[in-house]
Amino acid sequence: MNIKSNKPVCVTGASGFIAGHIVKELLERGYRVRGTVRQRLENYPFLLSLPGARDRLELVQADLLAAGTYDQAVAGCEYVIHTASPYQINVKNPQRDLVDPAVIGTETVLESCLKSDKVKRLVLTSSIAAITDQPESHKIFTEKDWNIISSLDRQPYQYSKTLSEREAWDFIMAKRPRFDLVTVNPAMVIGPSLSPSLNTSNKMIRDIMSGVYPGIMELNWGFVDVRDVAKAHVLAMENDSASGRYLCSAETIDMRHLVAILKSSGFHHYALPKIDLSGTAGTLLMKILSFTQPKDIGMYIRLNIGRTMHLDTSKIRRELGLSFLPIKQSIIETVKDMEKWGHLSPPKH
Repeated sequence: MNIKSNKPVCVTGASGFIAGHIVKELLERGYRVRGTVRQRLENYPFLLSLPGARDRLELVQADLLAAGTYDQAVAGCEYVIHTASPYQINVKNPQRDLVDPAVIGTETVLESCLKSDKVKRLVLTSSIAAITDQPESHKIFTEKDWNIISSLDRQPYQYSKTLSEREAWDFIMAKRPRFDLVTVNPAMVIGPSLSPSLNTSNKMIRDIMSGVYPGIMELNWGFVDVRDVAKAHVLAMENDSASGRYLCSAETIDMRHLVAILKSSGFHHYALPKIDLSGTAGTLLMKILSFTQPKDIGMYIRLNIGRTMHLDTSKIRRELGLSFLPIKQSIIETVKDMEKWGHLSPPKH
C-alpha cells in the first residue's frame, strides 16, 4: 500500500491505553498522526513527548456525543482508526455512561468519514465482547460469532461494544461509502501503559496481587499485549486485502497459571490468592459469594466462573501476519509498569 506521508492518520481517543500505543506505532513507522482528545491539549504530555511527535503529531479536541465534532479531525485523512469508547465497570447509568458514547460516538465518526472524499478505510477497535459475553467450554469462538446475549442489565459494557460494532457494519451496508471497514476484536488487553492512568484490564491483575480475590478461582481469560493490539490496527490499515473482523488474542490462561507466573517471576511477596477455590465446590461457593460484590463484578464472576474460553486467532495470524508476544512476558512487564506508575507498591522485604 503506497501511503503518502503528508496525509495524516486520524486516531480517535488518542489518550487511551490502546490508542496511545497505536499513535506510538504509527509515529515509529513514519506516519503523520492527528489524534483526538477530550481535554486541553497540554494535558497529554505523554503523547506530545513520543519520538516523532514534535514534527508529526497533531492533537485536536473532539466530543463523542457532538455531531460534526470529528469533521476537522478526519479532514484530509485517508485512514481513520476509531478507538474512542468508554471502558468502565459498575456504572450508575449504563445507557448514558456506556451505550450512548460507544454507539453515538461510532456513528459520529462514520458520518465525518462519509463527508470526506479522502477516507479509504476505517479501522474500528471493537472487542471480544462483541463476539461473546461469556466463555462456552465446548465452543471455539471465531470472527463469525456475535454476542447476542448482553443487555443493559446483563454485562452492559459488553452490550455497548456489541452495539457500536453492529452500528458500524449496518452503516457500511446502508450507506455504501467510498471507504471500507475493518474491525479488531481484542481479548483482555494488558501491558505497559504510556500514561499514568490505570486501565481496567491491568487493574484486574493488580487486584489479584493486592488481596482483592479471596482465592484461586476457576476463571480464565484470553490475553493480548497492548503493543500487539496496536500493531494489529496498523497492519489492518496498511494491508489492502484486510477485510472483516480480526479476533486478537495471544493465548488463554486461567487464574492458577497467572498466579504461578507471578510467583515464579519474583512477585511472590505480594498478597496473591493462596486458597484453592477451583473445582465444583469452590465454584459454587464463589457464585454464592459473588452476590456480595458490586452488581457488574458479581455478574461477571457468575457468568464466567467454571467455564473455559477457546479462541481461534488463525485469521489475524494468516492474513495480517501478526505474531504475538509471549503472555508471560506481557504479565511481567505489566506488573513492573504498574510499580513504576505507583499503582502497585513493591512489597517490603
